[in-house]
Amino acid sequence: MPETIHNNGADFPPDLPLRISDAITPWAERSPDHLALVETSGSWTYRQLASSVSSTQRWLLDSGVRPGDRVMVVCDNCRSFVAILLALSAIDAWVALVNARLSAREVDEIREHCGARRVIYTTTVSPHAREHAKRHGAITQEIADLGSVAIGPLNEEVAPESLNEDVSQRVAALIYTSGTTGLPKGVMLTHQNLLFVAAVSAKIRSLNAQDRLYGILPMSHAVGLSVVLLGALLSGSTLYLAPRFDPVAALATLGKDALTVVLGAPGMFSLLVEYAKLKGLQSLKFPALRVISSSGAPLQPTVKKQVESLFGMVLYNGYGVTECSPNISQAVLGEHRTDTSVGRILPGVEVQLVGLNQEPVGDGEIGELWVRGPNVMKGYYHAPEETAAAINPQGWFNTRDLARLENGYLFIVGRSKELIVRFGLNVYPAEVEAVLNAHPAVVRSAVIGRTVEGTEGGEDVVAFVQLSLSEPVTKDELMQYAAQHLASYKRPSQILFVPSMPLTPTGKVIKGDLARMAGSV
Repeated sequence: MPETIHNNGADFPPDLPLRISDAITPWAERSPDHLALVETSGSWTYRQLASSVSSTQRWLLDSGVRPGDRVMVVCDNCRSFVAILLALSAIDAWVALVNARLSAREVDEIREHCGARRVIYTTTVSPHAREHAKRHGAITQEIADLGSVAIGPLNEEVAPESLNEDVSQRVAALIYTSGTTGLPKGVMLTHQNLLFVAAVSAKIRSLNAQDRLYGILPMSHAVGLSVVLLGALLSGSTLYLAPRFDPVAALATLGKDALTVVLGAPGMFSLLVEYAKLKGLQSLKFPALRVISSSGAPLQPTVKKQVESLFGMVLYNGYGVTECSPNISQAVLGEHRTDTSVGRILPGVEVQLVGLNQEPVGDGEIGELWVRGPNVMKGYYHAPEETAAAINPQGWFNTRDLARLENGYLFIVGRSKELIVRFGLNVYPAEVEAVLNAHPAVVRSAVIGRTVEGTEGGEDVVAFVQLSLSEPVTKDELMQYAAQHLASYKRPSQILFVPSMPLTPTGKVIKGDLARMAGSV
């Protein structure tokens, strides 16, 4: 690949903890009584957090967890999750993070693929986690500091992974993305990957011990894990945890707890705008609030403008992918841009924009975005071919997103892959199509994303379905079928029946034709 490289400064930061669990050590020693985590059921200081991590380590070891074991955590945001995550890190186990809202099929596929030694469920805050725990025959235990936690049976058939001699290069987290094949892919993120992004993001936002962050983004996903959780802990800040978003509760927390930093998905900010309209609120004033930032999905210009008008401050933007832990670029604090730029490339990260001829493109021209740096994943778990296809021998990761750079600012202009981003979460058409195609009445299906300006979801999931003449089914029945097999955010927003699919001579569905059809509906 041609070596036309764009970056934003020298390697940064120069000094990181070895493990993610080490992030709290300086603060537990220096500011032991400073609040670390707050939720509706209580709070922990940095001393209490460190103590809870130590006691959780002992519980995990007594439960048969070994270094190199994969331990799946089915979770929503809560203090017990943070203690479990850091304790597993401290004993060099790999944490397979699973959003509790995933369907039974999705959870089971990940459990099978990662070869989990144990599965742990944060049942206190999550009814979804309780359902999965019950289905898996997990036993609920009262654990010191953690409260009520469910733990699944010990899997004695699995072997631990070998450990890298360099502690910072050991896998800290497995975050699953279903990929274009519809099968789960485990993104292996190292301690260095996560801590690098956490530290850089925190520095760009000037996080410090006086900051109070809103922990609403799911920490089973990369941005909630690295940017929010680890960024806050590295900075000695206080993190206010919430398992699910509710605009009334969010605004109450913003005011009562004088939050200073709120990182959310575009959908969250859209819901706040809609709630304000419903209540006739023209503006929201929170004197302590200094940063609001959007991530996880494309930020529509109308949403940005509405939020900025409501809060009277800049809504910053950023861009990343799970395989890059996830941040690649971030808006510059103090700058107010009215366009859709996702900011400047992170310091220490290199990018290249490559055209169809595999040659670099010039400033302002569109190319496929390649990334190299300490944020790039170790690879996909048990998928060497897919890893080799994603990361070349020189360490460049192909995002398969189309972008342009203008005067050092990155703009994402489209996706060369078919990823749909809905409510800040990734939806891969192949996975939805695989579920629909399994229905006996479906001959063929094709799924596309449809951007809807100003809506909280960002994109609708639209499914085109060709039915068998001998197996009648209604749209409602097909919707119910999808609901049984897919997480709520992956389910089609709309199902359109078509007599036949537009096909290429080789039998591939021409999705461009479908997109035009969807736009006219």
